Amino acid sequence: MREIRIGVVEDDPSACQRVLDYLNQYQSETGERFVVSVFDDGAQIAEQYAPVYDILLLDIEMRHMDGMEAARRIRERDDSVIIVFITAAPQYAITGYQVGALSYMLKPVPYFAFKQEIKRSIDTVRRRADDAILIDVGGRQQRLELADVVYLESIRHTIIIHLLGGSMSVSGTLKDFETRLTGHDFFRSNSCYLVNLRHVTGVADQDCIMSNGERLRVSRPRKKAFLTALTDYMGGA
Repeated sequence: MREIRIGVVEDDPSACQRVLDYLNQYQSETGERFVVSVFDDGAQIAEQYAPVYDILLLDIEMRHMDGMEAARRIRERDDSVIIVFITAAPQYAITGYQVGALSYMLKPVPYFAFKQEIKRSIDTVRRRADDAILIDVGGRQQRLELADVVYLESIRHTIIIHLLGGSMSVSGTLKDFETRLTGHDFFRSNSCYLVNLRHVTGVADQDCIMSNGERLRVSRPRKKAFLTALTDYMGGA
């Protein structure tokens, strides 16, 4: 079970220490493993944000950039990270849902309530973990939601990731991606394409028809295995 990456954003040292103590206690009780990063202001995390965190525990009222504004900026780069607000001001609760917050906790937070929220957050992370991978895009880590990937195409030493809403280019080989995506219902249809079976809408002659309307060639030696994989996927979907 991989470590859960948590960002704690809190400008009150005593409140921050309480959260860290709670996280340590939770690890001791459950065997979960956390990698925790601490920020003392919203600006500190938002300005150079990279989508590498699973959970963010955000204070709302901070000196330079409040947690709500930080969350808005983070959401521009990461729509998957779990955001939990920790605040002394209950009036912010409704606003929190506008930035996709999972929940909020009122200060002072008792450990029992904290434990429940962390467990709920971790459960959500675990459910999503199978549906996303981290990729390197221009030297920055970015979370790739696999449900959005129609297929991957190899052109020389570049991989074009064809998405529902466009495409992106990364360095690498199709073989490496094929290995990383084992168990995620992707199939190597030929030397150039790694297709997402959930986006295959049909098969015509030597082509598979994708949800975006494109036809991709399935090589003759791979066609039988491709049809078997597609049948297995549709039977288990």
